[in-house]
Amino acid sequence: MSNLTYADAVERFDPVFGIEVHVELNTKTKMFCGCLNEFGGEPNTHVCPVCLGLPGSMPVTNGKAVESAIRLGLALGCEIRESSRFARKNYFYPDLAKDYQISQYDEPTCFEGSLDVVLDDGEVVTVAIERAHIEEDAGKNTHVGGTGGIQGADYSLVDYNRGGVPLVEIVTKPIEGMGERTAEVARAYVATIRDIVRGLGISDGRMEQGSLRADVNLSLRPKAADGADQSAVPFGKRSETKNVNSLRAIERAVQYEAARQAELLTAGQPVVQETRHWHEDTSSTTPGRSKEQAEDYRYFPEPDLLPVEPSRAWVEQLRGTIPEHPAKLRARLREEWGFSDLEMRDVVAADAVTLIQDTVSAGAAPQAARKWWLGELARTANEREVTLQDLPVTASDIAELQGLVDAGTINDKLARQALEGVLAGEGSPAAVVEARGLVVVSDDSALEAAVDEALAAQPDVLEKIREGKVQAAGAIVGAVMKATRGQADAGRVREIILARAGVEG
Repeated sequence: MSNLTYADAVERFDPVFGIEVHVELNTKTKMFCGCLNEFGGEPNTHVCPVCLGLPGSMPVTNGKAVESAIRLGLALGCEIRESSRFARKNYFYPDLAKDYQISQYDEPTCFEGSLDVVLDDGEVVTVAIERAHIEEDAGKNTHVGGTGGIQGADYSLVDYNRGGVPLVEIVTKPIEGMGERTAEVARAYVATIRDIVRGLGISDGRMEQGSLRADVNLSLRPKAADGADQSAVPFGKRSETKNVNSLRAIERAVQYEAARQAELLTAGQPVVQETRHWHEDTSSTTPGRSKEQAEDYRYFPEPDLLPVEPSRAWVEQLRGTIPEHPAKLRARLREEWGFSDLEMRDVVAADAVTLIQDTVSAGAAPQAARKWWLGELARTANEREVTLQDLPVTASDIAELQGLVDAGTINDKLARQALEGVLAGEGSPAAVVEARGLVVVSDDSALEAAVDEALAAQPDVLEKIREGKVQAAGAIVGAVMKATRGQADAGRVREIILARAGVEG
């Protein structure tokens, strides 16, 4: 652990960083074969001779994956190359069955883009994007024993189901001049990429499942003397923290690496150019392997695949399918929903924008949708240690539930009980309300009988109300609600109590 803090590091040095974001596309099949592209499944069941690279197998390019990649490139402001080709990236690693990866090298389909990233305080940072190239994913190693990482593991298992899954790797140009906001910008950039791929519908962007993950490159360089040009100072040696899989971890990885490198440089020691492994449990990195240069991969054109040559007309057609920038979307929704800046920030932090948007589209009022997703459902997700998206409830369910409240069929307390039933798999909100008998009791005869019974137990309440202490009616309302298991119409109960006291409501 470094004795220097992140604040110390950015005060003494100028951080320069770049991020490689890997986006798994949600096509039905893999990039170059017909195997199912689906998360999970029994290990090594979604495989075939093509994605395993067996002799004699021939790859065929997935057209839908190319379309998704071009749409992503357009959303990132990239140029779309008229003719690009695939290459073989040669290296040995256990999760790469054929000892090479089909990728794009010097002729990526998407190149020279830029993306505006909006920070929490509204500041806009423009990130330059070098390329967004198409490739296939590798398999997945599971390290058994130790802490779950490769260090200290007893042995490793390889699952090739992910091998060959369509992937777009988005590579930024070096990002300079962010100073103390470096970690914040890194986090916001990846969050924006995640929002874009979800908005495009080309990936679920689930970092915890690896469908979106990032490699964080960071280096430190001395600060230029007063009045000197900082951009003229050469970059330092960089580290590359691999496969960081949460927004929080992106920020913490930048902070840790900055502090670690600053301590080395302050002590006069060199920074080694290498990959680093991120450890979520300790918020730290450990050495991986020395970082290869492009020539180490021995790239050469893939002989079994034709070039990708999208027509200009098709590219322009795809351009028309690009949704608005996530920041503009959030600003528009905040205005339409009447949320405060703080309320919208909470919605964004909870990753609930789309859920609330879909709930509102299904008929619920915005504040009601926000109340359910950021209240009861957020608490349930936290207890179950899952995301809101993982809960077995839909936006339509929440809109239906709120509709029952709005119609007076159930109250908020009964709605929470109905939601418990929905989460337990008992059916839709209406079905749960009917099966559990949760309908609000609004029949006057039943309510009057319950009020009279409660007044008989607390005879002094009527006199207190007559003396002007109307709030005393709350004790009777509470007693009636308890007697009816929360199913009484509280407003009507209060009216009956005041009528018994001879007081106008």
